[in-house]
Amino acid sequence: MTIILGIDPGSRITGYGLIKKSKNKIIYIDSGCIFTLKIKDFPTRLKIIYNDISKIIKKFKPDNFAIEQIFMAKNADSALKLGHARSAAIVSAVNHNLTIFEYSASKVKMTVVGIGSAKKKQVQDTVFMLLKLPSYPKEDAADALAIAITHSRIFYKI
Repeated sequence: MTIILGIDPGSRITGYGLIKKSKNKIIYIDSGCIFTLKIKDFPTRLKIIYNDISKIIKKFKPDNFAIEQIFMAKNADSALKLGHARSAAIVSAVNHNLTIFEYSASKVKMTVVGIGSAKKKQVQDTVFMLLKLPSYPKEDAADALAIAITHSRIFYKI
Protein backbone atom coordinates (compact mmCIF):
# COMPACT_ATOMS: atom_id res chain seq x y z
CA MET A 1 0.00 0.00 0.00
CA THR A 2 1.43 3.36 -1.10
CA ILE A 3 0.20 6.84 -0.18
CA ILE A 4 0.67 9.58 -2.77
CA LEU A 5 0.45 13.31 -2.01
CA GLY A 6 -0.36 15.46 -5.03
CA ILE A 7 0.19 19.22 -4.95
CA ASP A 8 -1.24 21.91 -7.23
CA PRO A 9 0.95 24.87 -6.21
CA GLY A 10 -0.24 28.46 -6.14
CA SER A 11 0.81 31.63 -4.36
CA ARG A 12 -2.82 32.33 -3.37
CA ILE A 13 -4.37 28.85 -3.27
CA THR A 14 -2.41 25.60 -3.09
CA GLY A 15 -4.38 22.42 -3.60
CA TYR A 16 -3.45 19.09 -2.05
CA GLY A 17 -4.79 15.60 -2.56
CA LEU A 18 -3.95 12.26 -1.02
CA ILE A 19 -4.72 8.86 -2.49
CA LYS A 20 -3.75 5.34 -1.53
CA LYS A 21 -2.58 2.85 -4.14
CA SER A 22 -3.69 -0.59 -3.06
CA LYS A 23 -3.00 -3.39 -5.55
CA ASN A 24 -4.61 -2.14 -8.77
CA LYS A 25 -6.95 0.37 -7.14
CA ILE A 26 -6.68 3.96 -6.03
CA ILE A 27 -8.55 5.04 -2.92
CA TYR A 28 -9.30 8.58 -1.83
CA ILE A 29 -7.82 9.65 1.52
CA ASP A 30 -8.11 13.44 1.82
CA SER A 31 -7.92 16.70 -0.12
CA GLY A 32 -8.24 20.41 0.39
CA CYS A 33 -6.76 23.82 -0.18
CA ILE A 34 -4.25 26.01 1.59
CA PHE A 35 -5.59 29.55 1.34
CA THR A 36 -3.22 32.51 1.53
CA LEU A 37 -5.41 34.97 -0.40
CA LYS A 38 -5.90 37.45 2.42
CA ILE A 39 -2.24 37.63 3.43
CA LYS A 40 -0.47 40.56 1.80
CA ASP A 41 3.07 39.72 2.94
CA PHE A 42 4.39 37.29 0.31
CA PRO A 43 7.09 35.64 2.47
CA THR A 44 4.39 34.89 5.06
CA ARG A 45 2.33 33.17 2.34
CA LEU A 46 5.31 30.94 1.54
CA LYS A 47 5.77 30.12 5.21
CA ILE A 48 2.11 29.08 5.48
CA ILE A 49 2.39 26.86 2.39
CA TYR A 50 5.55 25.25 3.78
CA ASN A 51 4.09 24.76 7.28
CA ASP A 52 0.72 23.43 6.12
CA ILE A 53 2.26 20.94 3.71
CA SER A 54 4.62 19.84 6.49
CA LYS A 55 1.59 19.21 8.73
CA ILE A 56 -0.12 17.19 5.99
CA ILE A 57 3.04 15.11 5.48
CA LYS A 58 3.38 14.46 9.23
CA LYS A 59 -0.29 13.48 9.55
CA PHE A 60 -0.64 11.19 6.51
CA LYS A 61 2.98 10.03 6.01
CA PRO A 62 2.90 9.81 2.20
CA ASP A 63 5.38 7.61 0.36
CA ASN A 64 5.44 9.77 -2.78
CA PHE A 65 5.16 13.50 -3.51
CA ALA A 66 3.91 14.58 -6.94
CA ILE A 67 3.69 18.23 -7.99
CA GLU A 68 2.69 20.11 -11.10
CA GLN A 69 5.53 21.59 -13.13
CA ILE A 70 5.63 25.32 -13.80
CA PHE A 71 3.81 26.51 -16.90
CA MET A 72 4.18 29.83 -18.67
CA ALA A 73 2.10 32.32 -16.73
CA LYS A 74 0.54 35.41 -18.28
CA ASN A 75 3.16 37.66 -16.75
CA ALA A 76 6.62 37.32 -15.25
CA ASP A 77 5.55 38.35 -11.74
CA SER A 78 2.91 35.61 -11.63
CA ALA A 79 5.40 33.02 -12.88
CA LEU A 80 7.94 34.02 -10.23
CA LYS A 81 5.37 33.87 -7.43
CA LEU A 82 4.17 30.47 -8.63
CA GLY A 83 7.78 29.28 -8.67
CA HIS A 84 8.29 30.45 -5.10
CA ALA A 85 5.10 28.72 -3.91
CA ARG A 86 6.16 25.55 -5.70
CA SER A 87 9.58 25.74 -4.06
CA ALA A 88 8.04 26.11 -0.58
CA ALA A 89 6.06 22.91 -1.20
CA ILE A 90 9.09 21.05 -2.57
CA VAL A 91 11.35 22.08 0.32
CA SER A 92 8.72 20.82 2.75
CA ALA A 93 8.69 17.44 0.99
CA VAL A 94 12.49 17.23 0.78
CA ASN A 95 12.78 18.05 4.49
CA HIS A 96 10.58 15.01 5.13
CA ASN A 97 12.80 12.82 2.92
CA LEU A 98 10.27 12.46 0.11
CA THR A 99 11.32 12.05 -3.51
CA ILE A 100 9.82 14.68 -5.80
CA PHE A 101 7.95 13.66 -8.96
CA GLU A 102 6.92 16.38 -11.41
CA TYR A 103 4.26 16.33 -14.11
CA SER A 104 3.19 18.95 -16.64
CA ALA A 105 -0.40 20.15 -16.62
CA SER A 106 -0.99 18.70 -20.09
CA LYS A 107 0.41 15.31 -19.00
CA VAL A 108 -1.93 15.29 -15.98
CA LYS A 109 -4.94 16.19 -18.13
CA MET A 110 -4.05 13.59 -20.76
CA THR A 111 -3.49 10.87 -18.15
CA VAL A 112 -6.64 11.56 -16.12
CA VAL A 113 -9.14 12.92 -18.66
CA GLY A 114 -7.67 11.66 -21.94
CA ILE A 115 -7.38 15.17 -23.40
CA GLY A 116 -4.20 17.20 -22.88
CA SER A 117 -6.10 20.47 -23.17
CA ALA A 118 -8.98 19.50 -20.86
CA LYS A 119 -10.73 22.26 -18.95
CA LYS A 120 -10.65 22.47 -15.13
CA LYS A 121 -14.30 21.33 -14.95
CA GLN A 122 -13.48 18.19 -16.97
CA VAL A 123 -10.64 17.37 -14.56
CA GLN A 124 -12.95 17.99 -11.60
CA ASP A 125 -15.68 15.74 -13.08
CA THR A 126 -13.25 12.93 -13.87
CA VAL A 127 -11.59 13.01 -10.43
CA PHE A 128 -15.05 13.01 -8.80
CA MET A 129 -16.03 9.88 -10.77
CA LEU A 130 -12.71 8.01 -10.53
CA LEU A 131 -12.42 8.38 -6.77
CA LYS A 132 -16.18 8.01 -6.13
CA LEU A 133 -16.15 11.15 -4.00
CA PRO A 134 -19.20 12.10 -1.92
CA SER A 135 -19.04 15.70 -3.21
CA TYR A 136 -17.17 17.74 -5.77
CA PRO A 137 -13.70 18.84 -4.66
CA LYS A 138 -12.64 22.46 -5.09
CA GLU A 139 -10.82 23.04 -8.40
CA ASP A 140 -7.35 23.25 -6.85
CA ALA A 141 -7.94 20.14 -4.73
CA ALA A 142 -9.25 18.29 -7.81
CA ASP A 143 -6.11 19.29 -9.72
CA ALA A 144 -3.93 18.02 -6.85
CA LEU A 145 -5.83 14.71 -6.79
CA ALA A 146 -5.39 14.49 -10.57
CA ILE A 147 -1.63 14.94 -10.10
CA ALA A 148 -1.60 12.11 -7.53
CA ILE A 149 -3.67 9.90 -9.87
CA THR A 150 -1.25 10.67 -12.72
CA HIS A 151 1.67 9.60 -10.56
CA SER A 152 -0.08 6.36 -9.61
CA ARG A 153 -0.80 5.56 -13.26
CA ILE A 154 2.65 6.44 -14.60
CA PHE A 155 4.90 5.29 -11.77
CA TYR A 156 2.88 2.27 -10.64
CA LYS A 157 1.14 1.51 -13.96
CA ILE A 158 -2.37 1.54 -12.47
